[in-house]
Amino acid sequence: MEFTAIPGVGEKTASALADLDDAERALREGDVAALSQAPGLSAGRAAAIARAAVRHEHGADGEFLATDRARDVFENILALLRERTVTDYAARRLETFVPTGAPSRIEEVRTLVDRATSREVSAATIDALSAVEPLDTPPATRVRDRCLATTDAERYAEADDAFPELSVEVVDDARDLAELARSYATVIALDESFAGVDVEGDVRVRPDAFENPADIVPERPLAFFAANRDSLLAAARVHETAGMDPPCDLDALRDALSRLDDDGTPVGDDELDRLTTAVDDLDAAVSTAESVANDHLREVIRERDVTIEGTDFLSLVEQGARVDALLSRELADDFDRALEKARGHLVDSLSLEDESGLAERVFDDDPTFPLERNDEAVSRLRTELKATRDRRAARLKTELADDLDALREPAETLVRAALERDVELALARFADDFDCTLPEISDDVAGVAIEGGRSPLLDVAFEDVEPVDYTVAGVTLLSGVNSGGKTSTLDLLALVAILAHMGLPVPAESARVERVDELHYYAKSQGTLDAGAFEATLRDFAELARGTDSRLVLVDELESITEPGASAKIIAGILESLDGQSVTAVFVSHLAGEIRDAASVDIAVDGIEAVGLVDGELEVNRSPVTDHLARSTPELIVEKLATEDDAAFYGRLLEKF
Repeated sequence: MEFTAIPGVGEKTASALADLDDAERALREGDVAALSQAPGLSAGRAAAIARAAVRHEHGADGEFLATDRARDVFENILALLRERTVTDYAARRLETFVPTGAPSRIEEVRTLVDRATSREVSAATIDALSAVEPLDTPPATRVRDRCLATTDAERYAEADDAFPELSVEVVDDARDLAELARSYATVIALDESFAGVDVEGDVRVRPDAFENPADIVPERPLAFFAANRDSLLAAARVHETAGMDPPCDLDALRDALSRLDDDGTPVGDDELDRLTTAVDDLDAAVSTAESVANDHLREVIRERDVTIEGTDFLSLVEQGARVDALLSRELADDFDRALEKARGHLVDSLSLEDESGLAERVFDDDPTFPLERNDEAVSRLRTELKATRDRRAARLKTELADDLDALREPAETLVRAALERDVELALARFADDFDCTLPEISDDVAGVAIEGGRSPLLDVAFEDVEPVDYTVAGVTLLSGVNSGGKTSTLDLLALVAILAHMGLPVPAESARVERVDELHYYAKSQGTLDAGAFEATLRDFAELARGTDSRLVLVDELESITEPGASAKIIAGILESLDGQSVTAVFVSHLAGEIRDAASVDIAVDGIEAVGLVDGELEVNRSPVTDHLARSTPELIVEKLATEDDAAFYGRLLEKF
């Protein structure tokens, strides 16, 4: 896919998209989360690019929503859809469901809707979705105990880019490798020429490093899975509660994640825990072992019957007198027992196993009091414990990284499928909440036909909305009383047309919609326009009259832009221009009669009829009546008064209508 061919995507954005692993898939599927991972792309910008990519892929680069009011209705539709999502991903993803006149796109979404409306919406799935988020790639963390080595400058640059976690060194020969091995715990040579070289230290020859990054930096997959643990576990729950077929063994995934700490280190290994605790507690254990031995010797000396009093003997010892000979001669057995206690405490408290031999050297066999540690032996024991711990940790990291790296692609699929299920469930909830059905949409349908349509955009509860039946084609004037529902009818027409061209179901018992390329919806002007604004409005309608045939035009009370007499003539002229084209246009007007009289062609007039007044409130048939000029509110009031009071006066007024 040529990224710059997408409208609105320049060279800079195309370069950012090229940095993604699979930008074409993300664009094709509207994966806003993946697109927003590109450098410099916000979620909003990613959604805009995804919308443009959808239009481009289906050959619909034009803008279906041609006016501000049309875009307002679309935004209201998106708001209703977003309200039924759980995840931010689904909310953004639904923004890519743009209306177009492209049959391939409409059919693509309708197929998704068919699948979505067959889904069961369960509370358990909704709850599980609340913790699902798009997978995140954590920033590279520096690993300081390992380095890469190569003799080739180009390979150096490649390695530096591929492994930002590691230092990369340029070497000339095996001697340089040996030098590096003295500074790093592990040296990974990238050149096959080093195979078979005998170098002291942990030097590994891996010319295949670029093909197996998890072997070289196991911290990378570990960090990825640690950072995304909650989302992965939640996605697994979504699959289970929704009865979805998972792309991997969920028990194996959970087991692997249970062996990983939040900071990306392996956990749950008893031997590693033992070694880690031993390193951490070594100094404290040695000090306690000293105390155990010395407390034993102190007690023995106090109670011992020797040539001098025990307390005097103890005083001499504590003043630093040499007692080696005395201990050897008089207290040899007791010293051995004290030494045994010290060594036993050290081994037991640290759970030492193979290291017990080194632990014994921490306390010398030579009789002394107080018993003191051998610092050199303690250092050797610490070094051995650390080395054993690090080897164990490295092995566990590698094993766990291998397990998790094999799950990387299925894990991405797992989360993506869960997020897409949120999209589907939002569509299902929308269709259910508003009693929607998929409309018929094709080039063979003329205009718009709605049966039992109810708009969810009204400021009343949806269940209280009166259903509307209306079929309209060609150029039509819609008349009716004030507050009779003319604007609501235009909104319903726009709503149904936009949803149908999005490929989504509409809130009606049934609907047929002509497939068009553009929707022009002009809202009612707020008061008479000044000369400049009036001129600009006329230019807009002149442009509209010169447009293509494939349009739906909805206009609400255009007469408010200027004086009523002039308005009727202007609107009549606009309708005459549109009548010569194959467009469906509905103009709401209180001047329907005057406009029809001023037009040089036959203009259809439909009406939303008020059937009477009850307690000062209009009773209205909300479904427009075809070929009927509706009576005005003043006419109804005069008619009512004529039947109640001064029939002669009100009768004369009624004759004027």
